[in-house]
Amino acid sequence: MPKALFEPCLPTRGKEVPSGADWLHEIKYDGYRLIVQRDGDRVRLFTKNGHDWTKRYPWIVEAALKNPAKRFVLDGEAVVLGVDGVSDFDSLHSRKYDDQAQLYAFDMLATDEDDVRKLPLSMRKTKLARLLDRRPDGIFAAPFEPGPIDPRMFPKACEMGLEGMVSKRLDSPYRPGPQRSWVKVKNPLHPALYRVKDSFS
Repeated sequence: MPKALFEPCLPTRGKEVPSGADWLHEIKYDGYRLIVQRDGDRVRLFTKNGHDWTKRYPWIVEAALKNPAKRFVLDGEAVVLGVDGVSDFDSLHSRKYDDQAQLYAFDMLATDEDDVRKLPLSMRKTKLARLLDRRPDGIFAAPFEPGPIDPRMFPKACEMGLEGMVSKRLDSPYRPGPQRSWVKVKNPLHPALYRVKDSFS
């Protein structure tokens, strides 16, 4: 089985959303984490555990191949959106909607011949936005909120049924494994929390 060339950076669990100007904040989408690697005419999709899911999500592969850039590596979340615009994990997990799965990309690991993992997150976000600007549907740049955020934002995200939020230091490089520079705060009422609990029961 092919192995992923890039190991994912993993957030650590937090109890509250970090404050301060040196953080940015993203919605936690309820899907499957994917590393998308394009090298010329070949695209591969790897899970965070290194499984090759290239054949599973054709829309993501198609969008990667349509991008003018011939070589890049992206980190993101494969999701299927419900009619309310919120990621629907049950639909994604059912495998009935594989052709509708799209990628919300939140990081760039490499572009052309350059490994950009040592660059600060703020610079990687800029490169990611340029790569995906006005590109075909299937891969989107995940939105984020920089700097201090309204304290009502996390409770509002929970009310909307979202899985939670991930906060990241703007100056952080991309390193494999759990990192304190990435903090995940989960919605305590979201079904994803109980899926994790069930897996350990």
